[in-house]
Amino acid sequence: MGTGWKQAASNTAGNGDRARLDLPVPGHRQGGTTDPDAMTRKTERIDDKPVNLKVLAEYLDLSPATISLVMNNAPGAKSIALATRERVLAAAKKLDYRPNTIARSLRTRQTFTIGVIVPEFSEGYFTMVMNGVEQSLLQSGYLHFVVCHQGRADLIDEYPRLLLKRSVDGFLLVNTSLNEPVSQPVVSISGHRRMSGVTNVVLDHDRSATLALKHLYELGHRRIAFMKGQRHALDSETRWDSIAAIARKMGITIVPELCMYLEKNSWSPELGYPIVRDLLKRTQDFTAIFCFNDIAAIGAVRALADAGFSCPRDFSVVGFDDIASAMYHTPSLTTVRQPLHRMGETAAQMLLHRIQFPHEAYPEMVTFEPELMVRESTGAARPLRILRSRTKTRTARSSGAAKS
Repeated sequence: MGTGWKQAASNTAGNGDRARLDLPVPGHRQGGTTDPDAMTRKTERIDDKPVNLKVLAEYLDLSPATISLVMNNAPGAKSIALATRERVLAAAKKLDYRPNTIARSLRTRQTFTIGVIVPEFSEGYFTMVMNGVEQSLLQSGYLHFVVCHQGRADLIDEYPRLLLKRSVDGFLLVNTSLNEPVSQPVVSISGHRRMSGVTNVVLDHDRSATLALKHLYELGHRRIAFMKGQRHALDSETRWDSIAAIARKMGITIVPELCMYLEKNSWSPELGYPIVRDLLKRTQDFTAIFCFNDIAAIGAVRALADAGFSCPRDFSVVGFDDIASAMYHTPSLTTVRQPLHRMGETAAQMLLHRIQFPHEAYPEMVTFEPELMVRESTGAARPLRILRSRTKTRTARSSGAAKS
């Protein structure tokens, strides 16, 4: 899963720091003074001093470099013994020491801020990705600016310039692609476009299509309706190409009249509702729907219910992403799970590593594996003749009720 960069970085940083940190300090046991009386005397001596990095280092009989590594959670900190790290953090808390971020910025020529550019602020995909991103950035002492372009080309062009004016150290893109290269490191989640200087964190869409279509095929589904994502969704084309290729391999025909195209710039269930409603008005000559995402799938299930159909008795529905509410919807959604939290976490870690080690080689692509979550919204395909008969009966009843 492309984690070699992380291990290599750990080894590189660890060896260099270990060579420096493991040297014994003259007159002290390695790791600093642990005599309680000596520590008490030191505390008394620094009561009237402002506690800076040098003072804390003298208090612990450790080098300022060691204190800095621990307090800033720098990559080399992991090479320091856990007991020493715990001592540093405990002493910093006791003495109310806080790293001087201004001095740190001047010394490193970094602002310790990241620019995050996203298409939307939905409660599904975006939230799960950002949970992983924020966790990694917080642990490393970085803040971030988040901007949302809503698919607007002018904002996609303008936001990088605005963030560069605020001296961000790097960019993290979510389902967004830069139209022009930037001077700072860039990591993209679901970008699917190769650009110089950009690391792409992506899902294996061939595997995703295989999992979903094989599941439906084994349930007897052959006439499947498909949703394609919006034009501004960068993974839309990649996913669609994978679906088309895997469907051909499995002998599943993609029928043009059973294909739906998302157009609305919406991240609520209304995304999938109207196009499934309109599909049902045109034809019911299918047994399953493979949706672009879980939000659209929830709208699709409601459209089926409002038309008098049951899921999965009449039609099966498969979603994509496995957002938090997918399991708790009625029926619970069968869906292709993207490991969104881990993708966000990994993307943030990779970006920070590129910022801290700008001259090291980095991967252009890191691929994650999907997982199929089988739940209540899929079941065995009903013979189309039974479904057609049920549809005619329902139509006749509706006509009779209208006449009366």
